Amino acid sequence: MTQDSSSELLVLHAVRIVGFAAPPVLARRFGLEPAETAQLLGDAEARGWVTYAAFADLEGWSLTESGRAENERLLAAELDSAGGADQARDIYRDFLPLNTRLQRACTDWQLRPVPGSRLATNDHSDPVWDGGVLDELTAIDEALAPLAERLGGILTRFGGYDTRFTTALHRARAGEAGWVDRTDIDSCHRVWFELHEDLIASLGLNRGTAP
Repeated sequence: MTQDSSSELLVLHAVRIVGFAAPPVLARRFGLEPAETAQLLGDAEARGWVTYAAFADLEGWSLTESGRAENERLLAAELDSAGGADQARDIYRDFLPLNTRLQRACTDWQLRPVPGSRLATNDHSDPVWDGGVLDELTAIDEALAPLAERLGGILTRFGGYDTRFTTALHRARAGEAGWVDRTDIDSCHRVWFELHEDLIASLGLNRGTAP
């Protein structure tokens, strides 16, 4: 049976995987109440786990080193309690080849080599080139679905990555190019980045480290 996570864990984890962000953004990540999220952020700040910063029109919370360690401690304990550590590690191994393909696809979305320049910016004027990238992202999307189902069977908080990726891909196919790789919206790249961070945080790994 899928295990739910505590609000305390989810708030700290949202700061980890979303990055520098304001309380409403962090609350939305796991569907938490904004007031509860603000209170839990305050509690975490008192323990030295998060810090708040504001400059110009930006504001947000970030994890401290001790907060990162506490986040990973909580995640490891939760995964152990759910009996899903070995399964999550197996899923991460299956994820890594897809991660290589996703990185290549995003590079191809940003760059389109032309005579004299291998690093020419893709201006999205070549429908065949872009169509090839979108077809590859569709194949990745199809491969992600069973991985997401396996993850969701371990912990509730792992759910939703596949549907978010599919939604972003549909918007990209509808002509909104930024939904492939922009970092300030829930693009394919953004969803994938969060999934990767979620997996390595849960398993106590670093990017590039073998599980």
